[in-house]
Amino acid sequence: MATAPSPTYSAVTLNINGEKHTLTVDHRTTLLDALRERLDMTGTKKGCDQGQCGACTVLIDKRRAVSCLQLAVAAEGREITTIEGVAEGEQLHPVQQAFLDLDGYQCGYCTPGQICSAVAVIEEHAAGWPSAVTDDVRPEAGPPPLTADEIRERMSGNLCRCGAYVSIVQAVARAAGIPAEAGPVPGSAQGGSAREGAAA
Repeated sequence: MATAPSPTYSAVTLNINGEKHTLTVDHRTTLLDALRERLDMTGTKKGCDQGQCGACTVLIDKRRAVSCLQLAVAAEGREITTIEGVAEGEQLHPVQQAFLDLDGYQCGYCTPGQICSAVAVIEEHAAGWPSAVTDDVRPEAGPPPLTADEIRERMSGNLCRCGAYVSIVQAVARAAGIPAEAGPVPGSAQGGSAREGAAA
C-alpha cells in the first residue's frame, strides 16, 4: 500500500525588518517570491532569478543573501532585513544617503540590492574580512584599506545594467567614512568604468 505524499505546504513565521509575518507557503517558494508576491514588499527586485545579478540581495542575520535562491521555509527564525528596513524611520542609512548624494544609480532597478550589499560590505570590511584582492590576509594585519579595488571586488556580485559603477564605488567609500581626498577613485573616473563594469 502506497504511503500518502508529504504535505507540500507549511506555515512559516518570517522575521522581516523587526516584524513577524506568518503565512502558509509552498515548500518551493523562494524568499524573494514570498516578499514580493505574498507580503507586498516590492523593494527587493527580481532580476535574473538565478542568483547571478544581485538585484534581490537582502540581509539574513546581517549577512548578504540572494533571496531568489533562498527558500522561504529555510529563512524561518532568522533576522531578515530588506531595503524597506535599512533606514531608521525617516533617517536614511548612510549608504542610502551616499547613493543619493553621489548618483549611485540610473534606472534604480538594481539599487535596493546594491544598497543591501554595500551595508554588509562595510560591516564585513570593518570586521577584518579579507577579499580576493586583499594583499595581506593574516588576521593580525587587520582590515585592509578600503580601496576602489577592494570595493569593486566586494560588490562584484551586484550587476548594474546602466553601468553606474563609478558612482557606486564612490558611494560605498563615502558611507564607509573614507575622506574624499583619499577616496577610492584612482582608476575609476572615465578611465576606470570599463574595468568596473567587468568586475561587477
